[in-house]
Formats: sequence, C-alpha cells, structure tokens
Amino acid sequence: MSSNAVVDKGGSRHGSSLQQARLPRWAPYALVVVSLALGAGIGTALGMDSPFQWGLFAAVVFIVASYVLGAVVEGGRQARDRLATSLVWVCFLLAVVPLLSLIWETVDRGRTVLDGYFLGHSMEGVQTILPGGGAYHAIIGTLEQVGLAALIAVPIGLLTAIYLVEYGRGKLAKAVTFFVDVMTGIPSIVAGLFILSFWIIILGFSYSGFAGAMALAILMMPIVVRSTEEMLKLVPDELREASLALGVPKWRTILKVVLPTAIGGITTGVMLAVARVAGESAPIVLLVFGATGINNNPFEGAQSSLPYYIYEQWQLGNEASFNRAWAAALVLIAFVMILNLVARGIARWKAPKSGR
Repeated sequence: MSSNAVVDKGGSRHGSSLQQARLPRWAPYALVVVSLALGAGIGTALGMDSPFQWGLFAAVVFIVASYVLGAVVEGGRQARDRLATSLVWVCFLLAVVPLLSLIWETVDRGRTVLDGYFLGHSMEGVQTILPGGGAYHAIIGTLEQVGLAALIAVPIGLLTAIYLVEYGRGKLAKAVTFFVDVMTGIPSIVAGLFILSFWIIILGFSYSGFAGAMALAILMMPIVVRSTEEMLKLVPDELREASLALGVPKWRTILKVVLPTAIGGITTGVMLAVARVAGESAPIVLLVFGATGINNNPFEGAQSSLPYYIYEQWQLGNEASFNRAWAAALVLIAFVMILNLVARGIARWKAPKSGR
C-alpha cells in the first residue's frame, strides 16, 4: 500500500498528500530583492532621497510580504513563524546599520590625517587653524590613565567579588551588593564631580592624569565586581568541596582552585571594563585639564587623553581641527576594538576544553 494512500471506512482507497507545501529555499532572498526595489520605488515616489528611509519601507514590505506569502502557500502556522523570523532579522539590521554607518563615517573622515606623523607628534607649538600636529600626547595620557584606573579598580573589584561569592553572608553582603548595583548605574559625570570636589577642592591637589584615573576606577569597579562574581558562581562546588576535603584551607582553595578555573571569564570582564572606560570623556574633561604638550608624568601637571583631545579639537570649529578630531576618534575606536578582540581571544583560550 502506498504511503500516500488512505483507506476510508468503506474500504476504498484514495490519494492524499502527507507533505505540507513549502516555499523554495531561494524565496526569502528573492523577496529581499523585491522588497528593496519596492522600498526604493516608494521612497522615490514620495520624494525621499535617503537610503535609510528606503530601507525602512523595504523592511515593512519584506515583513508583510513574508507573512502573506507564507499564509497563502504554507498555512497560518508557518506564516507566523516566518513573521517572527522576519522581525528578528529586521531588528538585527536596524541595530547593526547605525553601528556600521558610524564606523564607516569615522574611517572615511579619520584616514585623511591618520598617519605616522599624527601618531608620533603632539600639538605643542601647532597653530590650531592649520593642518599638522598629532595626538601622541593624548594617546600617552589615555594609556596611563586607563592603566592606573585598572591598577586601582581590578584588585578592589576582584576582592569584593570573592567576598560576595565565597564569604558574604547577612546584612553586610546585601549592603555591598546594593551599593555595587547603585554604582553600576551612576553617570560618569558624577564620578568626575566626586573626585573634583574631594581630591582637588578639599585636599588641594592639582589637575592631573591620576585624578582622571581615579574617576575611571570608580566606573570600572562595579563592572569588574559583577563580571567576576558571575564567573566565580559558575565554578562547580564539587571542586571546592574536593579541595576542602583534602585539608586545603579555604583561602588557598580560592587562590589555587577557584580563581584559576574562572580566570578566563574574569580576564574577559576586566578587559571589557577597560574598554568601557577608555572612551569616557566627562570625568576626563573635569579632571585632567588638558595639555598640548607631552606629559609622561600622570601624577603632576595637566595631561591630555583621546576623549579630551577629540572634545578639544571639535570645539575649535575649523576644518583642520575637525580632521584631527576624526582621526583621534578612529584611534580610540581601534583601541577599544583591540581590547575587545583580546578579551574574546583570552576567553576562547581559557575556555574549558570539551572531551571527545
């Protein structure tokens, strides 16, 4: 008896297809092309010359057409599935397109003056309305300030996370968790104002890169605490129990068993925290005071940084300064991207190896 034949109650047989009709594999791609053409046509007919506006029309056409075509050919259930899939893809593109546009604009404008001279010279003695000068002093300032912030924030964040996971009980642990959550959401300008009022106004210290580093450290700490805390919670309790059963003290178990197991995720969290504060501008504008020359000492005298340099050059308002600001923004984006790539590489390198 054929699998496509059905026997009714009278014993007669009649053919019946058991397979649901499906759209061909190339249908979504063809629908994308048609939607783009219709979106461009609708936008042009309405007098809109922006490709982004055309893309919005094309997205609406694609979503509607996917649902209607799926309902006609495949039925309501598959149509709803295609509708959800279309919405996910459209939302993904809406999130990615502005990012790609930002990167493209920065690369296109920043590459005009980004060269070895720009990376190796400062603005000392350079007339701001004329081409020339560079961002070497700002790069040095950013590296020193972010490095000092990491030296301050990482040990404190690691120890706080270890306390919360391994020792924290009762009201004190709840209070620490609450304040970490509060610090995660504070605006960066608040951290800058705190250091300004305490370090510079009350204690009487001068503007310096170290003052900016302290503000950046305040912003880094909650990120390090949260990421480290989550990584430590992923360490199986069996490893701790096995070490303690052998008579190893708890502090040594944490140092030799727990931390090495979670080191990949902890390092990734630290690198992401560094990348997060590298582009902060508000506290830096308040605290480093800016400098056109090279200052290798972050503890004394005014210093620059890439965010401050971008703000300073854009504020000058001439073509040469605009080009320098775009080039510095490109350097800053490259720095952050390198940190993210390093974090991903460390996470992949330190990830637990699965057995065959």
